[in-house]
Amino acid sequence: MTMTDLRNVVVVGAGQAAAQFVEALRRRGYGGAIAVFGEEPWLPYQRPPLSKKYLAGGLPVDRLQLRQPAFYADQKVDLHLGRTVTRLERDARQVWLADGSAYPYDALVLATGSRPRSLPLPGIDLGGVHVLRSIADADALRADALRAVDRPAGRAVILGGGYIGLEVAATLRQLGLEVTVLEVAERVMNRVVAEPVSRWYEAEHARRGVDIRLGARPIALEGDAEGRVRAVVTAAGTLAADVVVIGVGVLPNDGLARDADLPCENGIQVDERCRTADPAIHAIGDCTNHPSVHYGGRVRLESVDNAVEQANTAAADLLGIEARHERVPWFWSDQYEHKMVIVGLSQGHDQVVLRGDPASGAFSCCYLRSGELLAIDTINVAKDHLAARKLIPTRLRPDPSRLADPSIALKDCIVHL
Repeated sequence: MTMTDLRNVVVVGAGQAAAQFVEALRRRGYGGAIAVFGEEPWLPYQRPPLSKKYLAGGLPVDRLQLRQPAFYADQKVDLHLGRTVTRLERDARQVWLADGSAYPYDALVLATGSRPRSLPLPGIDLGGVHVLRSIADADALRADALRAVDRPAGRAVILGGGYIGLEVAATLRQLGLEVTVLEVAERVMNRVVAEPVSRWYEAEHARRGVDIRLGARPIALEGDAEGRVRAVVTAAGTLAADVVVIGVGVLPNDGLARDADLPCENGIQVDERCRTADPAIHAIGDCTNHPSVHYGGRVRLESVDNAVEQANTAAADLLGIEARHERVPWFWSDQYEHKMVIVGLSQGHDQVVLRGDPASGAFSCCYLRSGELLAIDTINVAKDHLAARKLIPTRLRPDPSRLADPSIALKDCIVHL
C-alpha cells in the first residue's frame, strides 16, 4: 500500500501509542482521514502519573492529556471517545461498534493496550477493592483513600509488590494511610530486578512505615453488612483493610485480534515493522508481542518508550518508509522521591555487578551475560542510565572491576579488544 492508496486510517485504542501514531502519521505527510476509537471518554492521556502525582492529588486531570483538543482539530483527527469496537471484519475491512454501526478502513492500527489482572478470591467484588489502569480507577481509589484517612487508623492493603503495587503503596502512605503490601514471592519486584535492588526498596518502604509481608498469599476478602471490604484473609492471619488495591500485573487486550483469527500469544503477534499477519493491520503498544532485534526471541513490553517507538515505526511503515522497531527498551518507576530507571532486559544474565553503595541511596545494578552488558537498574543515578542507553545497543563488554567503581564513568568501563 502506498500513501496514494491510503485514504482512511482507523485506530482502535486512544492511549499513548495511538496519540503518538496520529502525530507521526501527519508529520510524515499523510493527508487522508484518521479516525480514533477509544472506550474511555478522555482524550489520550499519560498513565504513569495515575499511581503517583495524580493519585496524590498533585496533578489536575487536564495535565494528563498528551495533546490539547486543538491539536486533534488542527490535524483533522476524528475522535470517537466513549465508543467500543466489538469486532473486526477483515475481509470487508471495517470495524463494528457496540452500537451496531460499522466503520470502514484502508489501514487499521490496533493500539488496544492492556488491562489489570484480577485475582480469583472470594470477596473480590466488594466495594473498596480497586485496580489501577484508568483515570476512573484512580479517581475511585483516591476517593476511597481519602475517606479511609478520616477513619481511625485507616488502612490500605496492596496485593502485589511490583511497580504499581509499590508506587501506590508510597502514594497512599503519603496521603496518611497505614499501608501493608502482600507479596507472594520472597522479595518485591522479583521478576525484574536483582536482590540488592529489591532489598533496598523493601528497606525504604519500611522506613516510611509501610509493612511489607513477603511470601504472603491472600485467601479471601471479607466485607461488612454494607458490602464494603473490611479485611484481607491470609494463611498467616487476617488484616484489617478499608481499601484494597490489586497490583498483580496486566494482560494484553488482544481479544479483537484473536476473534479475527490474527495470531496471538501473550499479545498480538507483530514483526519488527509492527505488522500483523494481515497486511492491512498493524498493532502497537502494550497489546503487542514483537521480536527483539537486540535480545533475540519475542517480548511484550509495557512502557511509554515502547508505545512511542512502535507508533513511529508503524506510521513510517504504513507510508512505505523503511523502519524497524529495534531500540533497547527502558522503563522507570517513581517511589517517594526516588527514581529508578531500567535500561535493557536482564533475563538470562549470569553476573550482577553493584555500582555504588545502596546505603548511599544512589547506586546502579548491572546485569551481564558472557561479559556483555545486558541491562542496568539505576536508582537516583541519572548519568548511568543515560550512558547505558547509548552503550547497551553496542554490545560492548565492561571490565567488572571498573564497573563496580562509581567514580569511573560508565563509558570508561568498556574493555577495548
